[in-house]
Amino acid sequence: MKTTEELLGVIPIIPTPFTETEEVDEPALKRLVDFAISSGVQAACLPAYASEFYKLTDEERLRVVKVAVDQAAGRLKIIAQSNHPSLKIAVKLAQANVAAGADLISLAVPRIFGLAEDAIKEYLSGFLSAVPDTPVLIQDFNPGGSSISVKLITTLMEAHPNFKYLKLEEPLCAPKFEDIIKSTAGKVGLLEGWGGLYMMELIPIGIVGVMPGLAVADILQKVFRLRKNGENDKAFDLFEKVMPQIFFSLQNMELFHYAEKELLIARGILHNSVARRAAYIPDASTAAYIKELNKRLLKAINE
Repeated sequence: MKTTEELLGVIPIIPTPFTETEEVDEPALKRLVDFAISSGVQAACLPAYASEFYKLTDEERLRVVKVAVDQAAGRLKIIAQSNHPSLKIAVKLAQANVAAGADLISLAVPRIFGLAEDAIKEYLSGFLSAVPDTPVLIQDFNPGGSSISVKLITTLMEAHPNFKYLKLEEPLCAPKFEDIIKSTAGKVGLLEGWGGLYMMELIPIGIVGVMPGLAVADILQKVFRLRKNGENDKAFDLFEKVMPQIFFSLQNMELFHYAEKELLIARGILHNSVARRAAYIPDASTAAYIKELNKRLLKAINE
C-alpha cells in the first residue's frame, strides 16, 4: 500500500476558482494551493462539495487534481475527491487521480436517493477494492437521515486495509464518534466536516482532524493545536472570533461558496468570487454583512 504519514489537524477543502466566463482558473488554483501550504496544514482536498464538484465535468475534476498535485510538488498531500453516484465512474475517477499522483482518495457515500445499507456496503466495498494500494477517506453527509452505521464501518475496516479515514457531517455526533473509536480501536481516523462547527466538542474525544473551507484553515489549524494541547482558553478565544463567519456561511452551500471566495479575496488570494451558475446571488444586506464579518476576521488574523 502507498505509504503516507498519519493525517492530523486541519485538512482544508480547496474551492474551484473560475474566470468571469466561468472557466476553471488554473493560475488562481495554483495560488490557492500555495496558500494552503503557507497555512501550515499537512493536506488539502479537492474537488469536494465546497469545490463545487457537482458543477464540474469529469475531465475538469481530474484536471484540478492534476494541477494541485503538480503545484504542491510534495509540499502538501493532495486528497482527490472522486465522487460519483455510479460506482463504475467513481472507480475510473479514483484510478485516474491515483495515476495523477494523488496521495489519498476520498469518496462521498451516494445520497441522491435513499439506499439500504447493504447497497451502500456493496458500493463502498467495490470502491475500496478498486484502489487497494491507496489510502481512502470515506465521507458521509446524509441530510435525510443518519450516516453509515458503526457496524458497517467496522466491517469495511476489517475487509479493506486501505480504509483509513472517515469524515462525518452531522450534529450531536459525539456519542457515535466515541463508539466508532472504540469499535475500530482507533484504526480509522475520524474527521469532522461541516466547516469545523463541532470541532471543539470532538477534539477531546479523539478526532484526528477537521475539514473546513480553505479561507480559515490557518486559523483553525491554530485552534486545533491549542485544543489538542489542552490550552483550552486560548483555543476558545480564537475559535470564537472565526465562528460568526463559519456559522453564517453554512446556512446554505451556495452561500458558502460566495462567502468563502469573498474571504479569499479579502486575504489577497482570489480576484473574484465567481461561482458557476446556478449560484447564490447575494442581496445588498447579505453582501455587506459578509464584508463586515470578513473585516472582523482579518483584524483577528492581524492581531
